[in-house]
Amino acid sequence: MLAHVPVGGLLADTPNLVDGQLSEAASGKWLEKRRPADGTLLCRIARSGAADVEQAVAAATAAQPAWAEATAVARGETLRELALLLRAHRQELAEIVVEETGKSLELALGEVDAAVEMGFFVAGEGRRSYGRTLTSAMAHRTVYTTRQPLGVAALITSFNTPLPNIAWKAFPALLCGNAAVAKPSEHTPASALRFGELALEAGVPPGVLNVVHGLGSEAGAALVEHEDVALVSFTGSAGTGRWINERAGRRLAKVCLELGGKNALVVCDDADLDNAERWALASAFSNAGQRCAAASRIVAFDEVYEEVRDRLVARALELPPEPVISEESLERILGALERARSDGAVVLCGGERLRSPGFYLAPTIVEAAESGSEIARTELFGPVTLLFRVRGLDEAIALVNDSPYGLTSAIHTSSLHRALRFAEKVEAGVVVVNGGTHGSEPHMGFGGVKSSGTGWREAGVEALDVYSDLKVVNLIADPTLV
Repeated sequence: MLAHVPVGGLLADTPNLVDGQLSEAASGKWLEKRRPADGTLLCRIARSGAADVEQAVAAATAAQPAWAEATAVARGETLRELALLLRAHRQELAEIVVEETGKSLELALGEVDAAVEMGFFVAGEGRRSYGRTLTSAMAHRTVYTTRQPLGVAALITSFNTPLPNIAWKAFPALLCGNAAVAKPSEHTPASALRFGELALEAGVPPGVLNVVHGLGSEAGAALVEHEDVALVSFTGSAGTGRWINERAGRRLAKVCLELGGKNALVVCDDADLDNAERWALASAFSNAGQRCAAASRIVAFDEVYEEVRDRLVARALELPPEPVISEESLERILGALERARSDGAVVLCGGERLRSPGFYLAPTIVEAAESGSEIARTELFGPVTLLFRVRGLDEAIALVNDSPYGLTSAIHTSSLHRALRFAEKVEAGVVVVNGGTHGSEPHMGFGGVKSSGTGWREAGVEALDVYSDLKVVNLIADPTLV
């Protein structure tokens, strides 16, 4: 197996993994992957297209029936072995993530741990993959439900937390008896490939989990449109998600979308401001703000607005900058900030590219942006948060809901009544009281409303509903034949 350990400052070329074998793209073409931390070349990745997707889907289609024949308990035991291998390779995997994303080793180690925990949780569900028994109006009729695999699942993941992202999809997809073709972001190819290699080592049969690299418009599009792909699970931008929903929907494929957000953290006038400050900074700026659950809007009551603003600006100036994933991403964020300035918004700190190698934008705080402006309604996916002032709870809730997105939200208050009212009325899939907007765990379903997704929840037992179908079985007995 190819081990992705840096040699001479470069990783080996990163090929596809199809039917248990490493292979170059059929075209022989490669893409360059650069380190966000300094812009230097990290590796080349296979630039796959329709021919490579065809090969991977064919391998998955051939391998899936035998994998599905194994019991859910047996599949869970194999996935537990994969989780144990991830833990055994913790340091190696974290170092790959550091190279690919530019984040700190501490954060990368935590992300490996999160992938491991997802594996343990899903593996345990192999012994709890329950159906239901149902009553009937008809005498001597017994009805029960059982889970059935879908077939071949396409798993298209984002770059921001590469190992948890593939773990959240691959573990439940395989537990439910599907085979899968993973198409990771072109920005984080090596971590996904190493996950696939370890899956083979753990006993996942060849062809059950395939990894195909390349651009979304090439490899990703071919995977979405393939007639033999029964499910497309995608994490990424709302624009791409809409395209996937339209294209896959034409052939009635199942689609699970997690599309990010413009999440708001509300600070009331009775909040513990030290706690609110800590969580607001972590939610807005950890991982360079590249979280679908990042707090990209901070909403403060009039009475505490100035203090909240001054605290956050002072602390943001002290935070060490983290790189965004690519030059293209940095230029996109800088362009949005420039347009916001032209529209009257005020950049209180940050807002400029740092004069250093790599793709760095200092933590940026913006105020005086209109709630209907581009910057207030667009997910930037970078270290940028906006400040808003409100007069009270009703106005705060209205502002939070004035967004095309509805993924996560948070409120800081000492009032149980305010917290419950906020939780009742806010339009979001996740609500946190006196904490951050991020921080889901493997046993908690995660997803949003409006342009944040299509209603499915990944992680938690809810993920089993994504990756399986329910079959209703009717048994009708004749007492005269006893």
